[in-house]
Amino acid sequence: MTSTAPAPPAAERPAQRPTERPTDATPTSLAPTGRGLIRQARWYLVFLAVLLVAAVGLAVLNQGHRYPPTDPRSYDSDGAHAVVALLEHQGVKADLSTDPTTAANGADTLLLPEPDLLSPAELRTVAAARHQRLVLINPGPAALSALAPGIRTSDEVGGVPFAAVRSTHPSCALPEAVRAGSASMGGTLYTSGSRGDGCYPLSHGYPLVSTPSGGGDVIVLGSGQFLQNGRLAEDGNASLALGLLGSQPHLTWHLPDYSAPVAEGTQRKTLGDFIPKGWHWALYQLAVAALLAALWRARRLGPVVSENLPVVVRAAETTEGRARLYRRARARGRAAEALRRAAAHRLAPALGLPLQAGAPEPEALCAAVAGRLPERPAGDVRALLYGPPPTDDAALLRLADDLDALERQVRNP
Repeated sequence: MTSTAPAPPAAERPAQRPTERPTDATPTSLAPTGRGLIRQARWYLVFLAVLLVAAVGLAVLNQGHRYPPTDPRSYDSDGAHAVVALLEHQGVKADLSTDPTTAANGADTLLLPEPDLLSPAELRTVAAARHQRLVLINPGPAALSALAPGIRTSDEVGGVPFAAVRSTHPSCALPEAVRAGSASMGGTLYTSGSRGDGCYPLSHGYPLVSTPSGGGDVIVLGSGQFLQNGRLAEDGNASLALGLLGSQPHLTWHLPDYSAPVAEGTQRKTLGDFIPKGWHWALYQLAVAALLAALWRARRLGPVVSENLPVVVRAAETTEGRARLYRRARARGRAAEALRRAAAHRLAPALGLPLQAGAPEPEALCAAVAGRLPERPAGDVRALLYGPPPTDDAALLRLADDLDALERQVRNP
């Protein structure tokens, strides 16, 4: 005969965990993924790729074919190959040289586009060489002192240092300038000195000065733009260029070394000088296009999308966490405001008061509380619900206790 042990009472039985029924739909995250971001930005990436390929292609095509402005080897609009071609057509032998000392010894006419790039020894060699004409383009104080004594830049005597290149009348007795007439002159301005002859006056200075030197003369030019291919057909630029450079049967055009250090006292070029003309407007258009694209994309934010939390957080934990943040920041005023606002929201429905803009009207709420609790004047109620913030943690705790007590009294008068 077998005996069965009595079943334990229901209070002692272990609590059984209720079975969880599987849900048909699992929550999905609405956070943006990497694949979604790439899909949204694919057209921008394609545009940037095409732009990059085009830029690399242009750089490769132009590599090795770009010369500095006023270079006799350049066929571009800012080059000077047309002048050399015209001079050779008139029987002038034009040579290109990178060594100024060798060029100075065998040239009837020597053209130095950037004399300030020459060393002091090279300047002395050029000054000692015998030539019929020496043409200097945009020389600085160091080159003027060595090659054209007596001529100084206009700013050294209180004048305007530069002038824009524009059509100007010669107003001088230099035969080449008189024969050419108006020409595109400007750039650096110079004084004429005691023996020099200044031409094309601009702002009390001269962009072209001729002065005798030994058995020949020195021509100082503030700018060589009238020699460029794109300006040669304007005014009398071609006649002036042929007259200044073709007066002798042999011309040597020096090709400066732009990697050499600039002589002290010479005006250095800024970043804007290296930007081609017309690119400023292109930059402005790109800026406007970027602004319009930003405005176009900014209006497509869309509505706020709610997302299920990955875990359930108890309300008490959220309250405690926010309280710790308030305490760490010592934000007693903000904490007191939150407590008072919550208390007012709970008291208004109990007193039958409507909410205006999400909150009850203060005067009506204080009057209703005072009417429900005759022993508490309206002034005390207002000081409790809308008074100044507490000064320390103890005052904040007393405020919380007083608000709880007020709610209990209103609900159970």
